[in-house]
Amino acid sequence: MTGLREQHKADRTRRILQAASEMFRDQGYDAVRIEDIAQRAEVSAGTCYNYFSTKGDILLAIVSMEVEEVVEAGGAVIAAPPASVAEALDRLIRLYYDHSLHYLSKAMWRTAMALSIAAPDSPFSQRYTALDAMLARQVSDLVAALQQRGAARGEVEAAVLGQMIFHDLNQRFMAFVTDESMPLTALHHASQTATRTWAQMLTPA
Repeated sequence: MTGLREQHKADRTRRILQAASEMFRDQGYDAVRIEDIAQRAEVSAGTCYNYFSTKGDILLAIVSMEVEEVVEAGGAVIAAPPASVAEALDRLIRLYYDHSLHYLSKAMWRTAMALSIAAPDSPFSQRYTALDAMLARQVSDLVAALQQRGAARGEVEAAVLGQMIFHDLNQRFMAFVTDESMPLTALHHASQTATRTWAQMLTPA
């Protein structure tokens, strides 16, 4: 019975997040009420409030779902990275960027970033920062995997370089979401240019 209850809870949670994602995207974060989300998800407003106290909690759960899925997909790149540093970095970063608008719009990302910055000591901000740290660690893991294969210079500190690469790609992503007119192809092009530079620094002479 416990397993069945957990399954029902997971199903309701998924429906709430899917409904919220669609409504935030279509109507804007500020215009949507939790009661509206509950109606779209076909659950009671009380159930929705039991799972999420605020709209911010719902938005954070959507961001978490996005990051957790992309980290899981990135694990396959870490397990079997392409031969060259440039290709390996590009594949992982492209995966991050391509998945970034699956559940969230640019406006939703801006709202999430603003909520995180506005209250840096809040649980929202702490969780958002932790999600960024997950992605940074995965970039570091890719650098370490390339070092183990001899494709990347072994004397470079993988954790430090992974952080540097992540901060660079994250800054580019922030510029992308703050510019509504910027297409994803432009983000990929800018990223590939940076990736070639990182690869030149990492590839053994």
